[in-house]
Amino acid sequence: MDQQERTAVLAPIRTLESLREHLQWAIELEHATLPPYLYALYSLDEARNPDAVQAVAGVFVEEMIHLALAANLLNAVGGKPRLDKPGILPPHPRRLPHGDRDLELSLVPFGPEALEMFLRLERPAPPGGPAETDRYETIGQFYSAIEDGLRYLCTELGAEAVFSGDPARQVSAGPFRHSGGHVAAVKDLESALTALEEIVDEGEGTARGEVWDGDQDIFHPDHDEVAHYYRFQELKVGRRYQRGDTPQSGPTGEAVRVDFEGVRPLRHNPRLADHAVGTPIRVAQEDFNETYRALLRQLEEAFNGRPELLGAATRAMYGLKAKAVALMELPDGDGLFAGPTFEQQP
Repeated sequence: MDQQERTAVLAPIRTLESLREHLQWAIELEHATLPPYLYALYSLDEARNPDAVQAVAGVFVEEMIHLALAANLLNAVGGKPRLDKPGILPPHPRRLPHGDRDLELSLVPFGPEALEMFLRLERPAPPGGPAETDRYETIGQFYSAIEDGLRYLCTELGAEAVFSGDPARQVSAGPFRHSGGHVAAVKDLESALTALEEIVDEGEGTARGEVWDGDQDIFHPDHDEVAHYYRFQELKVGRRYQRGDTPQSGPTGEAVRVDFEGVRPLRHNPRLADHAVGTPIRVAQEDFNETYRALLRQLEEAFNGRPELLGAATRAMYGLKAKAVALMELPDGDGLFAGPTFEQQP
């Protein structure tokens, strides 16, 4: 990366227009994580991989929470969240919106490849890592840039000028299944910083050096909950973190059971174009995609003045599984089965 590109990466947020633009990017970033997590989750045999199902499902639900918090942040500063928009569902593999070009998101069944992708996605910011507004190396560095922008604009313009959004557009809900997380309204700098802290802590740990995310583990009440990055480390290593463990020590607690054979062999990065129009797999994939697109429309409505729709949209997200299961029963050659493509279609 040359000096000009690096300067663009580090360019601070100094206008309300730029802040709103970056918060829309945050919405697109949080949404981009959902299809890979769902694809891996759908591939898991729940009876043979209960620990992996709990971990991946919990992360997915918390990414949904982060999506809603990002929408609340954008609404709070007078923006308009968009989810049902051109380009929101590019074919996989794809890059994280405005993120590091070396990071690609793929639709792959649960296994070592998926775990390495998730670990790269949720990687904590390096010590002293700078805030980055574009091509961010880690999600935490991107949100640090948003935090810096919020603080600057509140100092320069005043909090009332920054937080000019309609409070009626805020959504709130929780706790959710598979997570103790909450979606809280954003109305001022303090609540905005709390929302940003929750997003980052649940991804990479509290205080940028702890494995814990500050919540209690709802599946193991005697444990603190670990951040997303460290949940995937538990699955990779086969052990749970316990009190006293650190990022350096790794998990030293009880065993985590992971059965890599208890996974449906799905095709990697399926696309509609792989099958002719009218064939059973193509029809099932198109049906899934239309249902998913309808959910995005419902979420967009919830974030744009109809917050009562959030609960229905969240429940409908789980209803996608039935369509995915039916699709994954269809053989797709080479001993593999078909999977949803999460593509945009007319």
